This record gives sequence, structure tokens and C-alpha cells, in this order.
Amino acid sequence: MKFLTKTTLLSLLLGMSSLFASSNLVDVKNRQLKNYASNIPSQCYTKTEDENKKVHNPCFACHITSKEPNYFDDWDLQKEYAFPEDALKNRWKNLFKDRTKEVNAISDDEILTYIRKDNYFGEDGELTLAKKLQNLPKEWDIDGDKKWDGYIPDCYYNFDEEGFDRDTKGGYSGWRAFGYYPFLGTFWPTNGSTDDVLIRLPMDFRKDENGSFDIETYKVNLAIVEALIKQKSINTDTIDEKKYGVDLNKDGNLSKANQITFDYDPLNGKHMSYVGLAKKKGHKIAAGLYPEGTEFLHSVRYIDIDEKSGIKMASRMKELRYGKKVNWATYTDHKALVEEELKEAHDFPDRLEVFIGDAERGVSNKRGWRYQGFIEDENGELRPQTYEENLFCIGCHASLGALADSTFVYQRKFEHGSFQNGWSHWTQKGLKGIAQPKTPDGRDEYTLYLKENGAGDEFRENDEVIKKFFDVNGTLKMSEANKLNKDMTHLIFPSLARALKLNKAYKVIVDEQSFIYGRDATVKPVKNVHKELKADESTGITKPIRY
Repeated sequence: MKFLTKTTLLSLLLGMSSLFASSNLVDVKNRQLKNYASNIPSQCYTKTEDENKKVHNPCFACHITSKEPNYFDDWDLQKEYAFPEDALKNRWKNLFKDRTKEVNAISDDEILTYIRKDNYFGEDGELTLAKKLQNLPKEWDIDGDKKWDGYIPDCYYNFDEEGFDRDTKGGYSGWRAFGYYPFLGTFWPTNGSTDDVLIRLPMDFRKDENGSFDIETYKVNLAIVEALIKQKSINTDTIDEKKYGVDLNKDGNLSKANQITFDYDPLNGKHMSYVGLAKKKGHKIAAGLYPEGTEFLHSVRYIDIDEKSGIKMASRMKELRYGKKVNWATYTDHKALVEEELKEAHDFPDRLEVFIGDAERGVSNKRGWRYQGFIEDENGELRPQTYEENLFCIGCHASLGALADSTFVYQRKFEHGSFQNGWSHWTQKGLKGIAQPKTPDGRDEYTLYLKENGAGDEFRENDEVIKKFFDVNGTLKMSEANKLNKDMTHLIFPSLARALKLNKAYKVIVDEQSFIYGRDATVKPVKNVHKELKADESTGITKPIRY
């Protein structure tokens, strides 16, 4: 009798298992974490000191002086890697993979064909993922109740001249797209992806006091929320204050207003109000906070090339991210939470945070918000993210100084007077010809990032930006930086060759379904990232950025 070797037997078993395996390489129901610190982003492991002991500071993008009621105020984290013990080892191992062979095997035509195939809409115009969630596959039914209890996509990406999404019958879905200054580093297209963000307020904010849908009431409430989140007065189209019974411009009269005046200080008798049914029902309102029930939809996409050989959003989504404010937290609640987290970090410095949730309902960030997402499966179709994949999102939407009520972007919305007064989708008008943003203290934000970081990404792996903006000594070329005051895409858009390479690199990760080990579109192993850290290791940054 001939015996099989252990190696041969293992090979046969693996081969047989592949014949009977599901086409889905990921178990959506799985709650076992491979990376217990998956809420700590890969960018946080960046080596801030290079081989010449020169210090780079990309950290200030997220860890910065916060604005009340965000009491986290974590600018001091620019100075050290303050990680729990289990997070000292960098488990984002996709950063250290060499994908050169796999990337080279994908042709330009192949990747362009792939990214131009829509995975949100079916050929019949139906919302593919929504249809699947409404006829829930057993492998996605987390609690076994045969229905999806999380967000079901309901945006048609059909925007009118005011940024409102319209369904197939011309009705309003409630979603409204807005233009914004892309956040520093990671979210610049030159580093891997295009994206968009939409906001939706609860139904009460879309109705007049009689309970009838009224688009003008909705627009006013969205403007009020913008003023509250930015904590500044904003200009608007003319509003008849008598219609709403609210002195929006705070001039002491009910008249015609062209401004939502930010004037909120309840302890000194200064209040603000929503309008319509939201006012009548007494929805809670506070500076720096969204109303309960606010939703955000964020699609992350590949980078496509337009007919003029420029950069545009691809039809194919890498991810569809969703967030909803499900509970109201007061200023006192926010302050108590930060104090509790600081005490926890002091008393149990090596204890990892635990976040409640699952793939179906999303994960709570402890601040009243739940986040969940959908991501490509190995066939390119959108599937629910696992619990661990959702934790990846929580890392940026919980405890950061840069956040306004757990979000990054509404405070970066374009002002009244810009294209469609800031209410537009990137498919209506892109970023070309728009100047870089300013920091709260008046500095050129993107130029500041280049100066402090000495690169255009956290990992300092984007050679294209480095060659364009820095000389051989690593000094910023101000002649190039000054061009950003006329057109920020001079920095944040990649060349066509780089765009294709980034698309291919990410496609390899999709084929592997290895998102829990990192989603960064890198080809060569990164050099400027720690594989392991020492407890409370210094970053070398001695002059943190504050504003």
C-alpha cells in the first residue's frame, strides 16, 4: 500500500475544499479579529524620522487642536506613538507586500474596462446591492431574522442643479451632494482613490410646520446645520424669515435674510433654531453638533480618465460607507467621555478599546454614531464589510482632534458663491481650477502639509509629488506650491500613468480579499513605516502644529 506524504495529503485536501467552497472568500458573519488594533490606521505607523534624522510631520492632519464640543484636543499625539502594547506590532502587513508581478500582469485596457463597469447599478438601472439586501442572502444574515437591519442603499446618484438626488420618478431621496476641500494626504486622488460625500437630514427637517414636504424648508435647515458645524455665519440665498418665524440673521426683525448668523451661547441667552417641523417638534440643537438622525453616504471609487485625458471619478465603487447619528450626546456627555478615555488610558495603558457592533448594524463610535460599509468582493460586487473591516472606519471617526461631531468633511464644504453655492456632485463639476483651502489661522493648508511632511502622503512613498514639489535637498519649491492658490489639482491629482498603477494595485487587494491587512494601494513594500514600535516611542516632532 502506498502512503501519501503529509504535504501531498494537505495539497489534496486544499484542492478538494476549493471545489466545494463558496465563491465568497470572506465570511461576513465572522467576528474573530485578526488585528485587535484594527481601529488604529496604518498611517499612524509612519516613520516620522528619515534615514538622515530629518523629522516629518503628517500627524497634525488628524491630531490637532480641537473645537468644542470635541474635547479630545490631541495635538500632543504628534509627539509620540502612544499605542497600547498589543498595537505596537504593525499588523497592516499589506504595506510590506511586493505586488509588482501582479500589477504588471494587468493591462491598462483591462483595468480601465474594470473600473468603468458600474457595481452599484445593474444593467436595468436597479440598485444592485439594495435588491440583494432586500432578498437577503443567508450568508449575510447576521442575526438569522431573514432581514437586513442596517442601511439599504437608496441614493440614485442623479443630482439636480442644487445637488439634490432624484429618484427614477423625479422625487427627492433626501440625499444632497456637496463640494468640499479633500482632507489632507490619504484622501487626495494622487494617493489612491476618488470619493464623494452626501448628507441627509431626518424627515422632520424636510417638512414645513404643517408636516408637508417642502424643499425650501429643507435647504434652510441644511444651511443652519452648516453654520452650526462650521461655528460661523454663512451666506445664503434670500430667505423670507416671516415664513418660518425665526430671526435667522439675528438683526432683531423678521424680514429678508441672506445669512444664517452663528450666535449660539445659551448660558448668555443666545439661541439658534431650526425651521419647519423640526422647530415645531423641538429637535435638539447645539453648536458643533448635527441633529439626531443625520446621515452621511460616502462612496470611495477608482480613478478614471476623462475624454480630455484628465482625472475623474470612476463608475466602480471600491467602498460605500454609511454613517448615522443614532443618539444625541450633550456637551457634558462628550466631555465626560473624553475624561473617561483619558482615565482609562492612564490606569490601563495597554488595554485596547472595545467597540460594539456587527456587519449588519454597523459599529458604534461611542459618540452617538454608527458606521457601516460595503466593499468589493472577489468578483467586484459590493458586499457587507465584516465587523473587523468596519472597525477600520471607526479608527478615524472616534477620538481625533480634527473631527466635528465625528465627521471630517461638512466643515470643509465650499461656501455660498462657489459653483451651485457648494451644493454639487463631482460629476457636475470637478476640482479643477479651485484654490487650496486655508487653515483656521489663515495659512495655505496644502502648502503647510507639504512643508511639514516633506511629501504628499503619510508614507512618503508618492515619488510623483516629491519630484514635482521638492528639490534634491528636500526643500519645498515655492514656485510649485504657489500654483495651488489657483488650482489644487496640481497637487492632488495623479498623472494618468500613476492613476492606472494605483487602480491595479488596489485590484490585487480585491482579488485577495485581504482588506483586514490594509487597503492602501501600494506596489512596492513601503520603507517609511514601522513594523514594530516601542512603548511611548517618540516621533521626534518637537514643534507640534497647532491652530
